Amino acid sequence: MQEITVQEFKARQANNANLNVIDVREAWEFDEDNIGARLLPLGDLPLKIAEISDLKDKEVIVHCRSGARSAQAQKFLMSQGFSNVINLTGGILAYRESE
Repeated sequence: MQEITVQEFKARQANNANLNVIDVREAWEFDEDNIGARLLPLGDLPLKIAEISDLKDKEVIVHCRSGARSAQAQKFLMSQGFSNVINLTGGILAYRESE
């Protein structure tokens, strides 16, 4: 499974890379803190996968609080035909720790 470190992710954000980032945490977690991602909670992913079907052949970075839920989302998306899904190592906790 592909992963991206927080440092690599932040460098790409700083370079204004066109990133497709999906946050698979719950809405209340997203409301408390987000890094510019699209909210699609892990539990809703199977029901709402059609909303992101245009990303099947594009790079998609998934993240959650610590990396566990996003690893599950990564496996699910890849099983649904998404070709380039990358997990943000350590999730938002690692992102905030690096600030």
